[in-house]
Amino acid sequence: MSQSLDDIPSLQYIKDTANRFLDRETLGGLFLIASTIIALIIANTQWSIGFHHFLSDEFLFQFSDYFTFGLTIEEWINDGLMAIFFLVAGMELKREIMVGELSSFKKSSMPLLAAIGGMLFPAIIFIGLNYGSKNVDGWAIPMATDIAYSLGIIGLLGKRVPVQLKIFLIALAIADDLGAILVIALFYSNELSWVYLAFGAVIFGILMSINLLGIKNLFWYVIAGIALWFCFLNSGIHPTIAGVLLAFTIPVKPKLDSKLLKERTAKHVLELEKTNLEKQNPMEDVRQWEILRALKKDTQNARPPLLKLENKLINFNAFFILPVFGLANAGVVLDVGVFEVVSSSLGLGIILGLAFGKVVGISLFAFLGQKLGISELHPSLKWKHIIGMGLIAGIGFTMSLFITNLAFADSELVKISKISILIASMISAVAGISLLLLTTSKKQNIENIEVDL
Repeated sequence: MSQSLDDIPSLQYIKDTANRFLDRETLGGLFLIASTIIALIIANTQWSIGFHHFLSDEFLFQFSDYFTFGLTIEEWINDGLMAIFFLVAGMELKREIMVGELSSFKKSSMPLLAAIGGMLFPAIIFIGLNYGSKNVDGWAIPMATDIAYSLGIIGLLGKRVPVQLKIFLIALAIADDLGAILVIALFYSNELSWVYLAFGAVIFGILMSINLLGIKNLFWYVIAGIALWFCFLNSGIHPTIAGVLLAFTIPVKPKLDSKLLKERTAKHVLELEKTNLEKQNPMEDVRQWEILRALKKDTQNARPPLLKLENKLINFNAFFILPVFGLANAGVVLDVGVFEVVSSSLGLGIILGLAFGKVVGISLFAFLGQKLGISELHPSLKWKHIIGMGLIAGIGFTMSLFITNLAFADSELVKISKISILIASMISAVAGISLLLLTTSKKQNIENIEVDL
C-alpha cells in the first residue's frame, strides 16, 4: 500500500513521528528494565504481601445507582492499559504499512519472513518438549519479542550498530506483535458471549463508517473505542484486541491535503503582509492574531489524525504503561532453583525457544528470503548484525509475561514460566550485545541515518 507525496501533508511530521517512536521505545526499554528490577525486589521482600493486596483491590466507576463498573487494579493494568499499548502497536503497524518499512513488498518481506521464522521455531521447540502435557498450553510464550526491551538493549550500543538495524528490529517486532495478537484472539480467549460480540461488531462497523464518511475528529473514535473495549472485555475475546481494531479505523488522511494547505498558507501570508507588521505585533493587532491562529489551525488540520493520536500516546506508552505492566507482572518469588527450572520441560521449552529458537528462526528465514530473491538485505547491514539482533529479539518479556497469564491458572506454572522468561531474556541480551560488540568497531561505517520513509 503506498501514497503519493500529495496525499501526505507533512512528510517531515511522519519522519518525526517514526523517529520519536524509535527514541521513546529505546528509552522506555530502560524504564522497563528498572521496573523489572523493582518488581523482583518487591516480590522477594516483606513488601510483597502488601503489594499483592494493592493489585487485588477493586477500582470502581459508579455511573448511577443501577450501573457500577469495576476491575481489580491488576485487571485495569492487564486489560485496560494494555489495550492502549496494543492501540499504539496497531497505529505503528498501520503507519509502517502506509509509509514505512512495510510499505512495499521489497521493504517488508525480509523483516516479515524473519518474524515468521522467529515465531515458528520457538513454538516448535516448546511443543516438542512439552507435547502431551498440560504445559503445552504455554506454546505461544516463547514466540514473542519485546520491542521496548529489545530496543532499550540495542540502544545501549549507540552508534556501534547501524540505525537500519533498529528499524529492521522495529518492523520485525511489529509483525511479531501482530502475530501475538492473532494468537491471543484465536487460542487464548474464554467462552464467547455472542451478544457482546454482536454489539462489538456493530461498534466496529460504526468506526469504519465514520472513517469512510471522512470524520477526522478523534473524540468520536476514542468514545467508540472505549465502548468497543467494554464489549470485548465481556465477550470472551481478550479486550486488548479492541485496541488493534480501533487503530485500523483511525483516519490517515488529514482534513487538509498538501495542495490545499499550500494554497491557504499563501493566502494567509498575503493577508498578513497587508497588516502593519513593522509597527505592530499580534498582541496589538487583532487581525494579525486572527491570521496566525488560522495558520496554526490549518497546520494542525494538515496532520494525519493517526499520527496525532500516536504522538499523544507515545510517551504515555513508553514511560507509564510498560513500566507499570512490568511492575505488576515481573515480580516473581525466586525460591525455585535454576537447575529445577531448566530441568523442567516447561522452563527448558521457554528458555530454548527464546534464546535459541528466535535467533535460528529469524536468521534462517531472512537468509532464505534473500536466497530465493524474495527480499534483500539493506546495504548497511551484515549477517552478523542480523544474528546479533536475532539474539536480542529473544527478549520476550512483556508479551511473554502477558501470554503466561493467559495460558496458565496454576501459580506454580506461572512462577516457573516467569523465571524462565527472565533467564532467557538475560541470556539473549548478553549474547546479542556480546556478539555485536565483538564483531563491530566504532570506526566502522555506521552512520546515524534518518528513518527511511
